[in-house]
Amino acid sequence: MSTSKGPTDKDQAEAEVMFVTRKWAPATGGMETYSLRLTHSLKERIALDVVALSGRSSNMPPGIPALLAFPITVFRRLRARAFPPRVVHLGDLAIWPLGLLVPRRAHVVLSAHGTDVAYHRRGGLRGRLYGAYLRLGARLMRRASVIANSRATAEILGETGWRASAVIPLATERIPQLGTVGHPEPFILFAGRLVKRKGCGWFIANVLPLLDPSLRLVVAGTKWDVNESALLDNPRVTFLGPLGQAELARLFATATCVVVPNIDVASGEYEGFGLVAPEAAGCGGVVLAARTGGLCDAVLDGETGFLLEPGDAHAWAAKIADVEGWTGAERSAFTQQAQQRALAYYAWDRVADETAAIYSGG
Repeated sequence: MSTSKGPTDKDQAEAEVMFVTRKWAPATGGMETYSLRLTHSLKERIALDVVALSGRSSNMPPGIPALLAFPITVFRRLRARAFPPRVVHLGDLAIWPLGLLVPRRAHVVLSAHGTDVAYHRRGGLRGRLYGAYLRLGARLMRRASVIANSRATAEILGETGWRASAVIPLATERIPQLGTVGHPEPFILFAGRLVKRKGCGWFIANVLPLLDPSLRLVVAGTKWDVNESALLDNPRVTFLGPLGQAELARLFATATCVVVPNIDVASGEYEGFGLVAPEAAGCGGVVLAARTGGLCDAVLDGETGFLLEPGDAHAWAAKIADVEGWTGAERSAFTQQAQQRALAYYAWDRVADETAAIYSGG
């Protein structure tokens, strides 16, 4: 008489949580960083099975054929297990249909970021179709828990019928720091993609002319929008292109301030979080960010930086002049506090602990 072998302790541990993501290295981006760093920290706490669709060697996301084949990979991994995982965590909202492959008794968790939540706001045929796609998912995945990366993301989820179970602000990469700088260099730093909503073009056109002529703007990032890129021809602007972490850390620490001047745009696009803000604060920079979107959770106002009204050029110019006038002691006192607070709060250990609590029904 034959007997079936029950699951061993190893099988039980192996099956506890499965993390599924289409955002993975060598592709680069905020969701890729989230998937990599979160799973690394989670593995220090729980047994985790990662099913990831790797990006292309060009650092771009996977192509359409790979994306279409990914559900088959997930289905096979689920079928290959001795018994289903207790939790299946889907790394972004756009892949919600993969939750339909999960056995009913498993707890499905989805992460919601930015574009995956708000693409319907762009309008047009694609936007309307994506909105219908998300609304269908909200109906079919009512039992799932949804983690929003900011309060702004949680609010926008409601536009297509989803409800956030928790808001878990993201963490920053630990970049080597220089320590505090008492006397910064006379420049302002913008770091990020050159798209309209990030506000670099607005800042050049509206704030820079109000500032002391000795202050220049240094831009580190990637040209994306033609209209934004055209404003880089301003004689007070220096464009450096994409930089490595060590050089970016030096600029964060030595700039008069780091600006994150996002503006509200007609398309409804928004900043899901804004990692550059806690990253700069963690390197000893003075962060000035717009009080909009996920930046409200990426900056602890008065602690890791300062939140300013988006689109108010005079308010921005006044705060920059204030920071420029700080004594060395005043600057050191603020940046030391901001650095310590940013590194303590915007940490992947905190994100992993709060995510694990969702897995446990907390």
